[in-house]
Amino acid sequence: MALIRCEDVSIGYEGQTVVRDLNFSINEGDYLCIVGENGSGKSTLVKSLLGLKSVEKGRIVYGDGLRQNEIGYLPQQTDVQKDFPASVYEVVLSGRLNSRGLKPFYTAADKREAVAKMELLGIRDLAKQCFRDLSGGQKQRALLARALCATKAVLLLDEPVTGLDPIVTAEFYQLIRKINRESGIAVVMVSHDIESAVEDATHILHLQEKMLFFGTAEDYRKSRAGRRFLSGASGEESGGETHV
Repeated sequence: MALIRCEDVSIGYEGQTVVRDLNFSINEGDYLCIVGENGSGKSTLVKSLLGLKSVEKGRIVYGDGLRQNEIGYLPQQTDVQKDFPASVYEVVLSGRLNSRGLKPFYTAADKREAVAKMELLGIRDLAKQCFRDLSGGQKQRALLARALCATKAVLLLDEPVTGLDPIVTAEFYQLIRKINRESGIAVVMVSHDIESAVEDATHILHLQEKMLFFGTAEDYRKSRAGRRFLSGASGEESGGETHV
């Protein structure tokens, strides 16, 4: 059963329908990249998957016992408070808040999980440092560790490499690939970097007011949308393609 399934979903923003008639699914272990030009509805879709925005039409179905608050989320840097007066450890540990329920304190298991995720992302030595004193790449690793503390199934990343230099960007993509392949966590990444998306992802969802394409990365390369956008050609794309 799919972890998340969108059925005829249309989503609006400030009274305008931004993206319409979406039909796609995310399964365990998938690495789905959502691509498209600015204003095509990518970030709006992510917020709907998280339950932060309601859909105008259709429905989003969560399967395999998944709840919205069990999805790990790394928002755009513009949405992140960059000057947290907290330690890296405290920021990472806060990813366990949703799973804490009514318990007033973090459990020993929560603390072990936070340390394990810092270890995984190579930032355990930064545990006591103040988050706001970190470099951009270190902050993203800390926030990724926090998002991983919140989930065992799905990780949503909204343009996570914006503002990072090319070397740090390449390292971050490598981390995401590793997490996806070694843990089986499904990754859903919004990206403006279509070339890297096709290289790393198993599936591509290309939005432009509607669904231009949904299917495997391999099929995307051969599709009209893929050929046009990967070659950087200009002009209007007509029609949508769906490959399942």
